[in-house]
Amino acid sequence: MKKVFLGIGALFILFVAGLVVLMTVDFNRLNKDTYYVHITADGEVEEYKADSGQIYQTYWYELPAFNKNGEEKTFKFSAQKNLRQDAYLKLYVKKETEVTSYDEVKFHELPAKVQDQMK
Repeated sequence: MKKVFLGIGALFILFVAGLVVLMTVDFNRLNKDTYYVHITADGEVEEYKADSGQIYQTYWYELPAFNKNGEEKTFKFSAQKNLRQDAYLKLYVKKETEVTSYDEVKFHELPAKVQDQMK
């Protein structure tokens, strides 16, 4: 009987640990390449209507971005809001072209080679 309770306890602990990992790890950023981009213009607006009649907007950007070595690549990505002018973003990229997520960063947080490219 003691072994059954230990087994159930171990499974419960594994289940809780799994839930904690799923809640705290952002898989859109995990093991992705990072590039940095400077927002210089408003995004191109795309509107679509949901079945409920509500209108949604997506803002599309196509901008040059730089990796930590200063190598340039152009990416097309979307946002649910119009991004702030003169903002610097850290893009998370998979499969060399698909932007999965982004974070706003400050200029001094950019790698030195990226700062040189964006001046």
